[in-house]
Amino acid sequence: MQHGQPGKGVATYQGRPLPRPDEEVVDQGLGFDLGTMGRRRALRMLGLGATALGLAACSPETSASTSASASATSASASSGEIPEETAGPYPGDGSNGPDVLQQSGVVRSDIRTSFGDASGTAEGVTMTLELTITDLANGGKPFAGTAVYVWQCDREERYSLYSDGATDQNYLRGVQIADASGVVRFTSIFPACYRGRWPHVHFEVYPDQASIADAGNTIATSQVALPKDACDKVYATAGYESSVANLAQISLQSDNIFGDDAGASQLGTVTGDVTSGYTVRLAVGVDTRTAPAR
Repeated sequence: MQHGQPGKGVATYQGRPLPRPDEEVVDQGLGFDLGTMGRRRALRMLGLGATALGLAACSPETSASTSASASATSASASSGEIPEETAGPYPGDGSNGPDVLQQSGVVRSDIRTSFGDASGTAEGVTMTLELTITDLANGGKPFAGTAVYVWQCDREERYSLYSDGATDQNYLRGVQIADASGVVRFTSIFPACYRGRWPHVHFEVYPDQASIADAGNTIATSQVALPKDACDKVYATAGYESSVANLAQISLQSDNIFGDDAGASQLGTVTGDVTSGYTVRLAVGVDTRTAPAR
């Protein structure tokens, strides 16, 4: 298939052969990720000049990836900064195909439904995602006014705009502006667990609402990991059947994103239940003095 989907093996992505055809697009390694992101974003991600990037490209793929990830985790652990992570192949921010951030209506709190010309709704157990953004370059004060873009897969393991059966939808994507306490809240659904990845939600932080016009303006890119206890309970409900087997084959320790520290600083705290819905909270420290991932 030309475009890979969670839960399905692919041979190519955007016409490029996958170095690991039996793995997901998000698991193809550093070299493939750099080719997907493009030169400018790769330089920003690594914090390297052109010469250094060339040297990195000559290094073994797994070694470079592990070194970069370990360094980012170590720095984050000591500073309180949220670890920088890949946005993956389905960002919808214009860096890899579709750009939902250019559409009127993307600034919204309830992201369960599509907007604009799309009209679909993502079904599943209700989840409220609450992120508290702090400005580490300013003494850890609330980072009021920042724009936070979140996106995730649906109950059927699909990403809107990209996955078969959901390319005409833009649900489970939206932007909120941090209030005076640095807080943003989204009403969503609990995402599925697709093969090869621990259940998660992606997010990008921008300096302000005007900045979302260009994905290159991000000041942080990361992911929220969801606790296993809540996952087990949600996946026991109708519609999430495939997530049960997928979750059984992955752990926070083996996940290619959260595995460095088992998601220590990215694991959300959860309250609620499958009937009334869950609330997932995470503190997100952002340091504008460090190089962003994108």
